[in-house]
Amino acid sequence: MNVLIADDQKDMLKILCAYFEKEGFTVFQAENGEEALEIFYREKLDLAVLDWMMPGVNGVEVCKEMKASGSVKVMMLTAKSEGEDECYALEAGADDYVKKPFFPKALLVRAKNLTGFQNCFEVADITIDTYAKKLFKNGIDINATKTEYELMRVLYQNKGAILNRNQLLDIVWGIDYEGEERTVDTHIRRLREKVGDGLIKTHRGMGYSIGVGNE
Repeated sequence: MNVLIADDQKDMLKILCAYFEKEGFTVFQAENGEEALEIFYREKLDLAVLDWMMPGVNGVEVCKEMKASGSVKVMMLTAKSEGEDECYALEAGADDYVKKPFFPKALLVRAKNLTGFQNCFEVADITIDTYAKKLFKNGIDINATKTEYELMRVLYQNKGAILNRNQLLDIVWGIDYEGEERTVDTHIRRLREKVGDGLIKTHRGMGYSIGVGNE
């Protein structure tokens, strides 16, 4: 799942991003309301964790715009402690309201409950464990490399779509990668040897997918 964390306190932002990433969320971060909205309109988000007192466009205004334009879940973070403030945030569309200071693990549990987040996903006889960052076949660890795991995760998260080499390179290897495009083919081949030939499909001249079309 994709989560946006927006907070102008850099230390808090760093801590929350680390907690969510460790649990397997794909994390986007912003330090003000304008950045938060830019990410919201650019990415498909499942959850937005918004600090109320951000400079410029505050968290409540960001929440209102998000709720008017999409179906993202919103969790509001604030040092405000008055009951009226909580009511105002909830009336603005917030799905949850967390007062600072808070315990990060407790916030993470609330986020999982809010989004229905799962750590493990099943596709055919393969389990993708986003917490352990491992792949299992019929319950047995197949010893996938970090790159193989990331390829499988990305293909699964985009099931129903065909991803070309450049897209996979940008997501898995990073936009700064300067190696050969064919490295994708090599890693896909090795991944197929571990998960089975029929799961990852090749679409000639287009790219790869999970369970879509014919090889």
